[in-house]
Amino acid sequence: MSRDEQLKHRWEEVVSKLSNQFADGDKLDLDAIIYLIGVQELGQLHRRFKKDHKLDLMHIAICKLLEPYGYYEFDFVDEDGWPHYKIKEQLPTLKAGEQSVLMKEAIVNYFLETDYIQ
Repeated sequence: MSRDEQLKHRWEEVVSKLSNQFADGDKLDLDAIIYLIGVQELGQLHRRFKKDHKLDLMHIAICKLLEPYGYYEFDFVDEDGWPHYKIKEQLPTLKAGEQSVLMKEAIVNYFLETDYIQ
């Protein structure tokens, strides 16, 4: 199986499992999955979030997901329990499709590391 085929297969596994667990089987999109990762990383699973906090949660997830690629580095957790990251390297300019592939790869790696998928 090629690397692209393996990524596609693993991505579909992530989407399927998360959709069944959190969306009653309705297919979650990339942004919804990033949001869920942000909630997981914050650790406040049963809290309701306002719209501006939802964007902050997605930012947390993106930082966490791109940390292994050297773009972000964990800095500290503030008094409210929110993690903060600092930029180590600017993201390269990517086309929309390239951004999507990078994020899907990072998400698959995240769920491989947490043993959510195999």
